[in-house]
Amino acid sequence: MTAVAPTSPPAPRARFTHELPFGATCLGPDRTRFRLWAPDATEAWIEIDAGHARNGNNTVRMEAEPDGWYAAVAPIGAGLCYRYRVTDRNGVTITVPDPAARAQWQDLYGPSLVVDPSRYLWRHADWQGRPWHETVLYELHVGAMGGFNGVRARLPELARLGVTAIELMPLAEFPGARNWGYDGVLPFAPDASYGSPDELKALIDTAHGLGLMVFLDVVYNHFGPDGNYLVHYARRFFHEGTHTPWGAAFDFRQPAVREFFIQNALMWLMEYRFDGLRLDAVQAIGERDWLSELAARVRQAVEPGRYVHLVLENENNAASLLRGATTSPIPPDRSPTEPTQTGPFEAQWNDDGHHALHALLTGEHEAYYAAYADAPAERLARVLQEGFCYQGEPSALHNGAPRGEPSGTLPPTAFVLYLQNHDQIGNRPLGERLTRLAHPEALHAAQTLLLLCPQIPLLFMGEEWGSLRPFYYFTSHHGALADAVREGRRRELGRFSAFSDPLKRERIPDPNDERTYQASWPGEAELTNPEHLAWLNRTHQLLTLRHAQIVPRLVGAHALDAVPLGTTGVLARWRLGDGSVLTLAVNLGAQPVSLPTALAGNPADLLYESRDGAAAMLATHHVPAYTCIALLAPPSN
Repeated sequence: MTAVAPTSPPAPRARFTHELPFGATCLGPDRTRFRLWAPDATEAWIEIDAGHARNGNNTVRMEAEPDGWYAAVAPIGAGLCYRYRVTDRNGVTITVPDPAARAQWQDLYGPSLVVDPSRYLWRHADWQGRPWHETVLYELHVGAMGGFNGVRARLPELARLGVTAIELMPLAEFPGARNWGYDGVLPFAPDASYGSPDELKALIDTAHGLGLMVFLDVVYNHFGPDGNYLVHYARRFFHEGTHTPWGAAFDFRQPAVREFFIQNALMWLMEYRFDGLRLDAVQAIGERDWLSELAARVRQAVEPGRYVHLVLENENNAASLLRGATTSPIPPDRSPTEPTQTGPFEAQWNDDGHHALHALLTGEHEAYYAAYADAPAERLARVLQEGFCYQGEPSALHNGAPRGEPSGTLPPTAFVLYLQNHDQIGNRPLGERLTRLAHPEALHAAQTLLLLCPQIPLLFMGEEWGSLRPFYYFTSHHGALADAVREGRRRELGRFSAFSDPLKRERIPDPNDERTYQASWPGEAELTNPEHLAWLNRTHQLLTLRHAQIVPRLVGAHALDAVPLGTTGVLARWRLGDGSVLTLAVNLGAQPVSLPTALAGNPADLLYESRDGAAAMLATHHVPAYTCIALLAPPSN
């Protein structure tokens, strides 16, 4: 007989669900519990799709419960459609989608769908995630990359490139088929234009099989301007008289509101198995204590041994919300008695770093760049040494009010650094990427700084090959709202002097034109161009160096110092966790800059130079134009 080779046991499979205390919860094949918070309603019913109603009865009355809740169990199962019908105190009756719907039929204006989350069988149920310091983020727009299945097809090449985490722009159901996602209205429902809930799970499952984490951008500060019906039957959801720049503010003093968004976060993390969340613009959340409560609830719910990461976007630069590395040594210029910050969030998107780098690369000084263009090299040096540039100083962009908190005791991994993201490209009048704005060698030097710096790097889709395609702001509104969005955006972008003339603002693409959306796809066809292939290979080379030489030493890393070099350069040094010293000397200007001391070093210490022969110039006390040089010196005895 021929011996049969033993086969490996199949990978464990599992079904994951997170039971919500509201919305539609499957209790069996033909039984679903419904629960709705409607404190301004006097009556509420469930309307079942007529084709699936029993005995011709497509309406189920909901029973009133304390504190404004309504509940009922209806004889329908997964895959069937429903709506709520509510009557307010004035006797007005409206039909609305479920604010906690797990899916919508076709779009925001269609009925909600009953979803059984246990139907998906996970192939990589044993995935535990990756530690935060290994993170290399790749932000993407799902629609512009072909929906959930389109993104899933791209995952192998991103894993080969050296990306360790993809970050999806918001998925919450929005009106129409084109939107950045920040105008979402139903936060529990992945937008139907991208695919089904199971297709989203398959994307995440596939990523885990490739060693990739998946993050989701979530918006807990406002709803979009179209399709929000909560004001008709739950006015207490909103903070009366308080508005964010994008819409009515939520009232996080209300227990039902706090729980609504905590349950949303838990659903994405526990049921969809996302590895982390990026919370959008949390400075617009009035009750800061809710952020700590959210983080605590997440940490409590996540299984032991599983890595889940929480990241902020926060204009307030609240360093006290960020997690310090309690195992890192105290920097030599800090008192041993100075407390290490141990906030609940892993990191924050570092707009200060982006704005300083952008000012250096482009020379732009308008709008928010005005707060950085006065001394961009000094501001970048502070970012590299201490994390935030603004740590309590008055900010011209905040009417002279103080902005930020001291961040110098935080580890470099508490900051997500980037040259580009959806905001910084898409909120330009013409959506240009840096490949259209900066000198190519300067951009290569900045890319070197980004990918070898101890802060956590983020790439925006297409950046890895130097895409030339724009990324515009796009929506699919109609009628008066479409007109208001188009004209409002053009007025807002009039702050750029090149578009101060109303006639020139007509050049700004209409967000509602489908061609604006199509022009924003990253353009993989560019990869037939040798220049783009060379750019892609360089990105791969830098990420390979990062994973081999920087990441294994990041735990316990801290900045030693950073000094500006003239007006266009910075010299920065970090003591890494094993005692080695990483030095980055960067010059984004067209002329060499002087060094305070020669950095000849050992030739073996050279990790990377963005221009051949650039490192040899260090011995002459100079950093050449458009250059970044990385040195990694072993621990001293």
